[in-house]
Amino acid sequence: MHNQINFPAAAVSGVVQNKLHLIHVVRRYGPVGGMERYVWELTLQLQKLGYSVTVICERCHAEKPKGIIVHELGEIAQRPHWLAALRFDRHVVRWLAVNPQPGALIHSHERISFHDITTFHASPFATTFEKPWWRLLSLRVVMQLFLERRELTNARYIVPNSQFVKQQLAHYYPELAHKLTTPVMPGVVTGLPRKSHKAPSDGGVIGFVGKEWKRKGLPIAVAAIKQLRRTRPNLKFVVVGPDAAEVQHLFADWQDGYILKGWCDQTHYAEFDVLFHPATAEPYGMAISEAMAARLPVVISDVCGASVHVTLASGTVLPLNVPVEAWVNALDYQLNRTEHVPKFERSWREVAQQYEKYWHAAMEEKCNPAKRPEFPAERLSYPL
Repeated sequence: MHNQINFPAAAVSGVVQNKLHLIHVVRRYGPVGGMERYVWELTLQLQKLGYSVTVICERCHAEKPKGIIVHELGEIAQRPHWLAALRFDRHVVRWLAVNPQPGALIHSHERISFHDITTFHASPFATTFEKPWWRLLSLRVVMQLFLERRELTNARYIVPNSQFVKQQLAHYYPELAHKLTTPVMPGVVTGLPRKSHKAPSDGGVIGFVGKEWKRKGLPIAVAAIKQLRRTRPNLKFVVVGPDAAEVQHLFADWQDGYILKGWCDQTHYAEFDVLFHPATAEPYGMAISEAMAARLPVVISDVCGASVHVTLASGTVLPLNVPVEAWVNALDYQLNRTEHVPKFERSWREVAQQYEKYWHAAMEEKCNPAKRPEFPAERLSYPL
């Protein structure tokens, strides 16, 4: 059931014909992570398209954009994650009760209990059912599963950020599959393009980008590059994202050949010769599309949502379970290439426009609960 914060029917009647008032809910507002950048860029485009945009967050991590109303509720202790999510939800519901927003549509990007639309940016926590049964005895796991199911159940529409995530959600929550929309994948801002060239036969620069370094495959990358350095002794490995202290142990037997940059607001993909992203679980992977937008070849695993964009001309996609030699060969091939990588393009304006039909459909359903607009069904398969 939806949380009992009601909008008067008179207040929302007729809004569908006009530009909507959209309330986006996100804990960290600003370009400080993949999901956060998605929300940041999306709301900027909505304001340009003429929508009335409000953001409810813990804190804004950038200068507040002109024309967007930002309400900061105050930061919450980050751990345990499930408790932080519960507390944030409570703060949001309390703020909405004190500050009613008649006629607004609530679009969440978090595990909250009250929203019209939710965008799902991650692999479902329900994948834990594929792991040993005793994990279900953990309070953390029980609460995360509760928060996830509540988020999905209370939403009118669920927007996955990739086809991979949509397939997972349909697999683990088949009773809610009718709420799933066509995925709305992230846009990309084109940075400085890489000049096409062949890397030196004994070297080159391979980049890795990702704060959540375990999930994004840094241990796999370290093993592959260590082996590749036997034939390319001057090869450089640049790691962007994780704190150096967190990952230094992976390079314990390295004398040189690597740079741990930590978190950077902007990654300069033009400085790399290849982006290496052997993620073990990656709902989308914005680093991949950003690299291809900069004409940088990529080598990635097939569990990345962005793999649907990777053609033979733009890089290599390998099954996650291939031996290390396969990664080494793929990296060596991309380092040797001289032809241009086709520029990947997808504007954030396209992303905003793709959402419009779902916002209007949700508002129509909100005004007329008996009427639910239908969208063409898609065939779903989940690779077990």
